[in-house]
Amino acid sequence: MKSIGSLKRLAHYVKPYKIAFMLVLFFTVATVLFNSALPYITGLPTTEIARNVFNNEAINFPYIWKTLIWILIVGVGYSASQLLSGILITNVVQSAMKDLRQDIDKKINRLPVSYFDTNQQGDVLSRVTNDVDVVSGAMQQALIGIVNAFLSIVMAVGMMFYINVPMALLAIIMIPAALLISRYIISKSQTYFNSMQNALGDMNGFVQENMTGFNVNKVYGREAQTLEGFKAANHKLRYFGFRSAFISGLMMPLVQMTAYLAYIVVAVLGSYYVIGGVIVVGQLQAFIQYIWQVSQPMGNVTQLSALLQSASAAARRVFEILDEPEEKENKVDVPLPETFEGNVSFEHVSFAYTPTKPLIEDLNFTVKAGQTVAVVGPTGAGKTTLINLLMRFYDVNKGAIRIDGIDTKQMARSDVRSLFGMVLQDAWLYEGTIADNIRFGKLGATDYEVVDAAKTANVDHFIRTMPEGYDMFINSEGDNVSLGQKQLMTIARAVISDPKILILDEATSSVDTRLEALIQKAMDKVMEGRTSFVIAHRLSTIRDADLILVMDQGSIIEQGNHETLLAKGGFYANLYNSQFSEEAE
Repeated sequence: MKSIGSLKRLAHYVKPYKIAFMLVLFFTVATVLFNSALPYITGLPTTEIARNVFNNEAINFPYIWKTLIWILIVGVGYSASQLLSGILITNVVQSAMKDLRQDIDKKINRLPVSYFDTNQQGDVLSRVTNDVDVVSGAMQQALIGIVNAFLSIVMAVGMMFYINVPMALLAIIMIPAALLISRYIISKSQTYFNSMQNALGDMNGFVQENMTGFNVNKVYGREAQTLEGFKAANHKLRYFGFRSAFISGLMMPLVQMTAYLAYIVVAVLGSYYVIGGVIVVGQLQAFIQYIWQVSQPMGNVTQLSALLQSASAAARRVFEILDEPEEKENKVDVPLPETFEGNVSFEHVSFAYTPTKPLIEDLNFTVKAGQTVAVVGPTGAGKTTLINLLMRFYDVNKGAIRIDGIDTKQMARSDVRSLFGMVLQDAWLYEGTIADNIRFGKLGATDYEVVDAAKTANVDHFIRTMPEGYDMFINSEGDNVSLGQKQLMTIARAVISDPKILILDEATSSVDTRLEALIQKAMDKVMEGRTSFVIAHRLSTIRDADLILVMDQGSIIEQGNHETLLAKGGFYANLYNSQFSEEAE
């Protein structure tokens, strides 16, 4: 089974801590040995007292006190060993989970953009957090519990045979019976545990998506529909959760039933043997305790089975991320120049997200260093895809994209992306100070460079009017600053990285006219001397572009400067005139 195989893979993360784990096994064995000795030792005073009474002798108190001291020693040894094994296993598991989380984090940074385009962010987050926590909890509780149970059963069965073979043979019939019951129930419940973890990921994805768009839901009165969607996801989780818990919960009573049957048989046969002098009463007492030492670990394993099945499903989901194909980093085949100028050319480029639906076919254009290129066209024309290809978020299916004559496929992705600065329509800031957010473009930037970049982006004045200025803390949602301020800060972040090529993707589409002018002024400063790609819906902002590419259905249908395209009276002219008419109205 894939899920069980995923649990086995966790051994890789335990291996670096094998010394501590061996100590865990040592103290676990010690715990089992002490626990196995207790029933036999506690039966000795009972046997001695029964013998004294039967022979009309005085109670042998010195012997009884001696055995009680041994019981105390064994009991303390049992408790100490159990405590030490618990502390050590906690350290091993948490260290292993720390390594697993680090591997997941490294893996996520090596995954291609296409993975996040095709998977819900909430589901990915659920795998990284919730599923890893489930695995951690299972290892914490079950790893030592199963080892303890196995050793306890072996030792208890061994002591049973030492006391009386026929009674032991009758008693251990419950072990294969319990195993068959457990195996059958696990085979039925595992499917539900897998479905439950997937349903939990779906629900987390739904919640994350709707919490992110909470204001939009409110504005459009989508509360009722959102509630219905959550109810459906919640009902699905309940459906699989109930069935997985119910079916796995049948194991405990069924296994315990086999133990009670063994109690009855041993009690009858053992009483007969005591009367016949085959065994003494203390041995019967110890034997019954050993049955309990077999049934209790088996009961514990059945209780842990639900946790293990849930963990195996969670581990499968975690390792699915770790097994995802990574963004392939090619070997650099050509020597790179010390400095790039910023010449860009698309040569017979074709691309499709899915093979059956080609989006861009035989795309050709050339941009000289320092030129400003505007990319316009209707939604779905391929504008954003063009940027994704330029940044090597995706690789072209055919043709080549060249920067200063070098095919980007012959360059390391990190080298390609180091040439670019981006300002997106959705201004993204992370939790931290304003200075840290600007410094994100160049982590080693000095305070002077941060301020200088902010001045270039026309945001220095705004920042200084805020509480604590550059040290003001941006919250996790980034909503304690205005949209325009956020956009200007992202421009400052692009400035500080000093890119050779700048990408401005709808950077002014969500702000008012006054702020648009301010942002445009900042962008003009940033674009000066740099090759710039501007995606804009407001055509009035790109009239001064050196080259305008008009895209439709993945192809460039027109190209030229503003005046040339207007004179043609084609697609661009119609689009521009329609916007001009709307603005006039």
